[in-house]
Amino acid sequence: MSDIDYVTVDSAVIEAFQMFFDGTPAVAELIDTSKGSSDFRNTVIVTTTEGEKYVLKFASNDFTFPEKMRMWQRTVEEYRQLGYYCPQIFCDKSGEFPSFMFHGHDCFVHAEEFSKYRPLESSVSADEKKMTEVYNKYLEDIWSMTAKIAAKKFNYTHYPSGYCIFETFCPSDKVDEVLENAQKWKKLADSLPEEFSSQVQKIWQLWNNNMENLKKIYFKLPTSVFQADLNATNLLKDDNGLFKGIFDFNLCGKDVFLNYLMRQNDSEIIPNVLTIASKYYHFSEEEKQAALPLYRHLKALWQYDLKDAGNDGKAIKRYLEKTEALLTEETDFISYMH
Repeated sequence: MSDIDYVTVDSAVIEAFQMFFDGTPAVAELIDTSKGSSDFRNTVIVTTTEGEKYVLKFASNDFTFPEKMRMWQRTVEEYRQLGYYCPQIFCDKSGEFPSFMFHGHDCFVHAEEFSKYRPLESSVSADEKKMTEVYNKYLEDIWSMTAKIAAKKFNYTHYPSGYCIFETFCPSDKVDEVLENAQKWKKLADSLPEEFSSQVQKIWQLWNNNMENLKKIYFKLPTSVFQADLNATNLLKDDNGLFKGIFDFNLCGKDVFLNYLMRQNDSEIIPNVLTIASKYYHFSEEEKQAALPLYRHLKALWQYDLKDAGNDGKAIKRYLEKTEALLTEETDFISYMH
């Protein structure tokens, strides 16, 4: 959850603002989205004395730096070229993304156009169920847009998206998020009562065998460059509820379309999303063959699913049986990849 405060327009806000724009800041709204001491992120929405609004974003972490920010800027323009609204990202008056000391943090800063449209779900504190309902309502719009980006097969960056697998998003990551959670799953599963040990080992071996098979084909799959954070607070609508576009590109990067598609969607709606995407994107034979092992890799081992079973032996047994079935039963994705 973000901390949102109206703050005094101090000298730091004025100095940073005037690196990018003319005019005088009158009101500043600060949004803190920091993720701990090593990932400082502050957004300041500035209203000038003339009533104009702009956004300043300050970041101090190992995945925000000028070369990356130029990639975000390029990706924004590509979405805009396809007819989707994204607030423009601005360099400073000298054409750079400068470093700047903000509230005791040595940051890189960029500016953005204040969005013309509101998020699909404007409340950042909305509960998960409500957020999912809003996302599903706009499923056709969201995945039409994303499939059009995928079809462009952009290749202007080597930086991976925040959803990457078999590589890391930033230097501080030891492994990708999927593998990290699978390792945590194994540690938790190993603490279960002895009666479940044999099945846990079988599931772990199935998952690892599947991973090794997936690795052989994964890097042959088509990629593009995506915004990479499709949630209801980043997707935009107008006052009539019509879908307009997207913002917040800090997880943006190169990715395999199928990976992005399956990571962003619950299992039960993946067939629907594949059908939508197929109207704008041609799935290759390699992608069709990779769909099932990729699905198994992404969906099988997440520690919080096992935690939900708690200490209930029957619930643990049901969960393990469901997990083993996911890793062994055939799931037909190809018929949806027209």
